[in-house]
Amino acid sequence: MSKGMVIGASLGNCVHVAGAAHFLALAEDEGYETLFLGPAVSVDSVLESIEQNKPVMITLGYRLTPENGVTIVRELIEKSTKLTHKPVWIFGGTLPVAEKIRELNFFDVIFDGTDDIDDSITFLRTGQLPDKSSAELFAGDLTGRLAQKQPYPLLRHHFGLPSFEETREGIAEIAESRVLDVISLGIDQNTQQYFFKPEDRRPEMDGAGGVPVYDAEGFMELKEASQCGNFPLMRCYSGTADVIPLAQVLNETIANAWCAVPLCWYNELDGRGDRPIKTSMEEAQALIAFHGKLGIPVELNEPHHWGLRDAHDTISVAASYISAYNAKKYGVKDYISQYMFNVPNSLSFSMDLAKALAQIELSESLADKDFRVYRQTRAGLPFLSGDENIAKGQLAASTALQMNVRPHIIHVVGYSEALHAATPEVIIESCKIVRGVVRSTLSGNAEALHEAKIRERRDELLSETKYLLNFIRDEYADASDDPLGDAAVLSDCIKRGILDAPQIVKTGDFKGTLETRVKNGQCLAWDTKNSRPMDERTRLEKLTGKAIKVAL
Repeated sequence: MSKGMVIGASLGNCVHVAGAAHFLALAEDEGYETLFLGPAVSVDSVLESIEQNKPVMITLGYRLTPENGVTIVRELIEKSTKLTHKPVWIFGGTLPVAEKIRELNFFDVIFDGTDDIDDSITFLRTGQLPDKSSAELFAGDLTGRLAQKQPYPLLRHHFGLPSFEETREGIAEIAESRVLDVISLGIDQNTQQYFFKPEDRRPEMDGAGGVPVYDAEGFMELKEASQCGNFPLMRCYSGTADVIPLAQVLNETIANAWCAVPLCWYNELDGRGDRPIKTSMEEAQALIAFHGKLGIPVELNEPHHWGLRDAHDTISVAASYISAYNAKKYGVKDYISQYMFNVPNSLSFSMDLAKALAQIELSESLADKDFRVYRQTRAGLPFLSGDENIAKGQLAASTALQMNVRPHIIHVVGYSEALHAATPEVIIESCKIVRGVVRSTLSGNAEALHEAKIRERRDELLSETKYLLNFIRDEYADASDDPLGDAAVLSDCIKRGILDAPQIVKTGDFKGTLETRVKNGQCLAWDTKNSRPMDERTRLEKLTGKAIKVAL
């Protein structure tokens, strides 16, 4: 059923029609009938069309000299008094024109070029602009806010400074800017590991990597600071010890928008905790189940953890599938699958996209009515230059690449990350850079994903990854009914090097031999002795010392 008619035109002598045309296109997507009157439409023609068509809204644009615009709008104000039908009046123009028109106090809504597509979408859906600062305009949970914003992606950014007070003030500043939908609270390592054991905190590590939080009241203070502006959601990474008790605290204090948990990390493998890998993996699976039972979305961080340690592309694609598989197995209904682009940072854009497309295909092959998969993309930290101006360009370029996969969430990486943790100012500016890219690509990006070389690499990665996954299933068929969801199997795969990365320190139980190289924009398993890449069959045969036959 139609929501009514929206009429658009460029007013008076203005021939610039893009703004009105784009607004009408959005209105049509939202279920309105639309009528475009064209460029340089006279006041009399506008009023005649209103009386004839009885629109619920009319949007008029003017982008020339402000004084001329004022003259025409004054004519409109005077003549509109005779109308028998009263629509919602919308004006769009450049900032200088909009400032003058705003003084006339006639239009119900004015867009001045500083707003974004999501502002228009919100207005068409609610009849209000986001700058009303009304909590009722903003859903307080992830799936609700995704539904409100689609097709515009939610923006998320990590934030946590060594000073609790500066973090609290920064959260309020970010919320008031209305450019960010999700504040991803970065807590320091002491909080992640010793929240329930304050006596074990190491004072010299307070504020290392994030904000120190000492009790539940601290989390509540940070959440309260976000309740302004566009009322962003808040979420926090899982702990590296006492993971379920800390999850309970986060749920009760910040209404954790979703849980982010690594399956294979935060343990002896990466030094971010002292748990054995099998123990931490079992606890991660229990944590996934805990959130699944509560209906809280979950994100697993696996693929980029492997990529950041220079694992070859096949491992990263396999990690995407294993992550989604475990999320589904342990009861998650709404799963966030993260794709970190530019890892390693020497990947070519086309081969990076091919890898992401393979990851997406395998992760989303598990989706059904009870398991929904949302795409979250981000730039890779190693990709950004220490020169902030260059980093701004890289952030924009990476975002344009990411938009090829139509993400539901963009994890914005502040352009300063190569130098220092992002401040509120950096976060706001980085989000505006990303918003500029989204605005330019949302209605149609360059169709790079259809390039033959990208499709060929995607298909190659799908084949190689299926070989690896089936090898794990076959190798452990006698040991487990469900190898890909079994912590004992997966931890053994890592220790043996079946799942491996060059930057995993090979001591004690960890015996992998993987070496990788980036060639032709791809990260490949590498045979150093013969100076050539290896496919998975060759790699696994060299690793195990036996010929392997795996059904694909």
